[in-house]
Amino acid sequence: MTLFERRPREVRVTVDAEPIIAQAQRVLEQADLLEQMANQQRDQLSSPLRVGAIFTVAPYLFPVIVPRIRKNAPDMPLFIEESYTHVLRGKLERGELDAIIVALPFSGGGLVRAKMYEESFSVLMPADHPWAKLDAIEPDALLEENLLLLGEGHCFRDQVLELCPALDSQKLKSLVQIEGGSLETLRHMVASGLGITILPDSALRHNGYAEGVFAVRPFVKPVPSRSVALVWRDSFPRPKAIEVVRQAVPKEGLAL
Repeated sequence: MTLFERRPREVRVTVDAEPIIAQAQRVLEQADLLEQMANQQRDQLSSPLRVGAIFTVAPYLFPVIVPRIRKNAPDMPLFIEESYTHVLRGKLERGELDAIIVALPFSGGGLVRAKMYEESFSVLMPADHPWAKLDAIEPDALLEENLLLLGEGHCFRDQVLELCPALDSQKLKSLVQIEGGSLETLRHMVASGLGITILPDSALRHNGYAEGVFAVRPFVKPVPSRSVALVWRDSFPRPKAIEVVRQAVPKEGLAL
């Protein structure tokens, strides 16, 4: 088969060669596309990732996962932000954050949710508190104590209040003496004798306090808990970056 007609000053493609050349062009284009896709996959881990987390998760999760992410994606710096759920949601939807870490349930269209871990809630009290003699705490018993809570806007506050429906607005005013701005603030208040509080298990480390300062007791079954999830836009073009964050959480969760 003759592919080209050669003349003194030009070379022409024969009619028989035209479909062959067209197919060759498609093959070259596909090869170029494959190279671009491979480069894109590599590039997913070579630019910064912007991750937000709620206040009651960030201080306990990031020290665990950041070194792991750094190890598995050394060329992908992390920009980290802590805030309330509704603030993080807005930034995610506007593209100001690439992914956020929040407590479920979490609603919103065009978003993907992937559970990272689940953790129980426990009661933190001074070591000499009468409840330290108990094996487990009944939620209704919270009505009898000075319960220290986070301020308005924290989803963890709402989850705690769901434990004891009898805490209506009037009883809440009389029982809750202090509202802290962070779980660490609540820990300090418990240490000072102001009351008791409820913490997720990831926050039970004493963080500088001696072992004998606090007592921790679980709730009776069914033990209250929360699920923490990673959320990102379904259009986000860097799935490998998301997967690196997901895989950074230990399989056993945030064990103490």
